[in-house]
Amino acid sequence: MYKRILVPLDGSPAAEAIFPHVKGIASGLGSELILLHVIPTAVPEFAPPARPFAKDSIYKEKRKIARYLKDLCVKLEKENLQVNYLLSAGGVPETILEVADLMETDMIAMATSGRSPAQMLLLGSVTYYVVRHSPLPVLIIRA
Repeated sequence: MYKRILVPLDGSPAAEAIFPHVKGIASGLGSELILLHVIPTAVPEFAPPARPFAKDSIYKEKRKIARYLKDLCVKLEKENLQVNYLLSAGGVPETILEVADLMETDMIAMATSGRSPAQMLLLGSVTYYVVRHSPLPVLIIRA
């Protein structure tokens, strides 16, 4: 039923709280997990001016994130799970939905920190956006 499951991560332990739940689904159904980290980018109109040497720091950050995702893949593969990872840049919720479509996933699984309605109104929520706009089932676990 769920051949591919997209798991968006931000590198936090709260985001990784989804793993105990999604591992059971993936191992039971033989699903492939696709780990995704989105590097947020600013809209060009609001982006800060370019700094010298910024490319070097961006490259180092991408390498750090890729290492994090690779290490997670190795750990999950040791548990006999099929895992791949992607590193992308853009608006976080929009990119999650775009990758889910491009990778032809069957479900999105993510953890949420559980903001109050007032916080969501003022700050927004990646999880809320994904749930509202995804044509796929979304598994949400409160971290």
